[in-house]
Parts: sequence; C-alpha cells; structure tokens
Amino acid sequence: MATGSPKDKYFGVWLIFFMLGLGTLLPWNFFMTATTYFTSRLKDSSSHDVSINQTKATDDRRNVLEAKFNNVMTLCAMVPLLLCTCLNSLLHSLIPQRLRVMGSLLVIMLIFIITAILVKVPLEPLPFFSVTMVKIVVINSFGAVLQGSLFGMAGLLPASYTTPIMSGQGLAGTFAASAMICAIASGSDIRDAAFGYFITACVVIFLSILSYILLPKLEFFQFYQERNNKQKSDDEQNSMGLMSSEINDSAADQSEQQNISMIKIFKKIWVLALSVCFAFTVTIGTFPAITADTKSTLAASGSWDLYFIPVSCFLLFNLCDWSGRSLTAVCMWPGKDSLILPVSIVCRLVFIPLFMMCNVQPRFHLPVFFHHDGFFIFFMILFAFSNGYLASLCMCYGPKKVLPHEAETAGAIMAFFLSLGLAFGAAVSFLFRSLV
Repeated sequence: MATGSPKDKYFGVWLIFFMLGLGTLLPWNFFMTATTYFTSRLKDSSSHDVSINQTKATDDRRNVLEAKFNNVMTLCAMVPLLLCTCLNSLLHSLIPQRLRVMGSLLVIMLIFIITAILVKVPLEPLPFFSVTMVKIVVINSFGAVLQGSLFGMAGLLPASYTTPIMSGQGLAGTFAASAMICAIASGSDIRDAAFGYFITACVVIFLSILSYILLPKLEFFQFYQERNNKQKSDDEQNSMGLMSSEINDSAADQSEQQNISMIKIFKKIWVLALSVCFAFTVTIGTFPAITADTKSTLAASGSWDLYFIPVSCFLLFNLCDWSGRSLTAVCMWPGKDSLILPVSIVCRLVFIPLFMMCNVQPRFHLPVFFHHDGFFIFFMILFAFSNGYLASLCMCYGPKKVLPHEAETAGAIMAFFLSLGLAFGAAVSFLFRSLV
C-alpha cells in the first residue's frame, strides 16, 4: 500500500475488481458448461421428410459435429483469445482504457442476448454449429481485450488487487456450473433451461458494466490512477529533456526505445510469464477435452450418471480452482523469486497421464487403470486447486517485479502469456485426446 493512500472504503474497489473478474470468464464458462444444450441441438432431426440414405448421411454428419464439438469449441475460444491479448498488449496505450473495457462488456452482452434468442430459433445442425463457433470467437476476442485491460488496471494498484480478479474468474466457472446443474435438476425442457441460463449471463454482464461505471468515482482508485498519470507525465518531461539535449534523435530511435522497454520489462518477469503459460497449457490440454469424456463406473444409469460430469468435472473443478485463486488473498507462498513456484507448475504434468488412465470413453489405445470414480474426483481436486493457486501467484507477482510505471505493461504481458497457455492447451488437447 502506497504511503498516504486513502483506504478502500467498504472494499468497494476490491469488490468491483471481483465483479469484473467474474464478467471476464463468465461468458466462456457459460458456453463451456452448456455443451449438453449445444450437442442436443446438433442431434436435432430435420423437420423435412428425407430418405433413409439422406437421414443416414445427416446422422453421420451430426455425429462428427458432436464428437468434435469440445475440441473445436476450445480452439475457437483460445486462438482469438491469444491474438487479441497480444494486440491489447501492444496497443493498450493507444486505445483509451474506458473504450476497451466498456466496449468489450457491451459486445459480450449483445452476443449473449443473441444466444438466448437463438434458443427459440430452429436451425439445422451445421448452421447452428457454425453460428455457435462464430459467437465463441467473438466473445473470446473481446474477452481477451477485457482481461488484458483488467490485469493492466490491477497492476497500478497494490499486489493484493490482482487476487479479486483471479477469484472472480474462478467464481465464474462455479457460477456457470451451478446454474447448469440447477437447470438439469429443474427437469424442464433443455431449451427452456438454456434460455434462462443465457438470460442469467446477460444479467451478470450488465452488473459488471454498472460496476465499471462506478469504479472511477471511488477515491481509492482515483489516487492510484492519478499517481500513474503523474508518473507518466514526469517520464514524458524527462524524455523531452533528453531529446532537447540530443540533436540527432529521430522517430525511429523513439520506436526502438519503446521496443527495448518492452523487452526490458519481459526480462524481469519472464520466469513468471512462462510459468503461467505452462500452467494453463496443462490445464486446458486436459480440461475439458479429456475430463468431460470420463464416464462414471458407479452407475450405468440413473441420476448419478446424469450429474457425474456436471458435478465431478465442471462444478468440482471450478470450486477448487476458485478456492486456490482466493487463497492468495491470505497466503502468498512461495515468494516471487523462489524456484519452488515454477518447479511446482512443471510437476503438474503428472495430471495428464493420470486423467488419461481414468474411465475416459471412447478410448482406443490406453487401458483404464483408475476405475473408481473416487480416483477421478481426487485427481480433479488436486488438479484444479493447484491451477488456481499457482497461476494466481504468478499473476500477482508479475507486475510487482517491475517499476511502478511499468506495472500496467507488465500486467498486459502476463495476461498475454496466460492466453498463450490457453491457446497451446487448446492445440495439444487434440493430441492428448487422440492418445487415450
């Protein structure tokens, strides 16, 4: 906490960053946990009369779409997330923060409104699949800009203010999984449940917009924003003084200095940046591409079979991930310079073969070694908690290893490497799934 800084009254700024963190990952989590609804739309039969051969061909096509839905969805989410996070890291100083954050939230809410409307609109499987993937691309493109901007903003505040973002992101998955379980438990038609599900997402995004509108009015946030603006102003004056003393400076030299500055910041945080990248490569490479295909061995049919994946995969992952992220608010061990942190992240590689040897179906190569559901649940708890805690530590430490006026850029770089890990994970998920 800076000397002379005002108090965060009623934890207003903390709660707003938590709400914005929730809004950052909620869209992706709502799409990811609604796979039952999406795949059910891919199974829908055409309203037109068709011949037996035509029906068979259509069924084959639907089976392919359904089988590849999780992998393609993850790829369509993570690649634009990576590209747009990269653009945000490079261009964040050219586009006003308010436009980046508010614009992204408004576009995301519009996509959810369209998704809710389309629940009631009949579409053939292939057009529905295509439209869904386009929406996922758009949502994650703007979600990347929102996430990068948010971590950049948090970099200006004390280190503990990255925690509410990470915790809010963790709650996003828990909230989405809980909403889907309630929808299943209601026993209502899957389309009616999905409509309510997506309207709920619209309400949460709207609350995030209201939170961001309130943020600049809070004295605590104003203090750090003004301090950052003053630091930038002083840097510009120093630069002008240096430029006036050097006659032959050119625009090319200035550009080169900016590039050197980015490289200089990266050199200070490269271990943490690569660590968070590796953590999410392992996580997304496994979840949900492998974990969502795991079948319960305790119940061949009935209610537990219906709830096994929503509860043991999505809800449990998100609860434990959220717990890990939130723990950094009270405990930040190991330290930012400790080798234990990157080594612990590398050790998470062990979860890939462990999940592969659970009862993932269909499978073609590996035997099932861990038959009991208890093994899967135990692995999921450790897998999710370690992801949340270790990744959150990296994101908190990154902006604090640089000078105060470099913190926003460092936060944007860390967000880029987080997204890079997500994209790598999406790519290797195809390989991991094919090996099972």
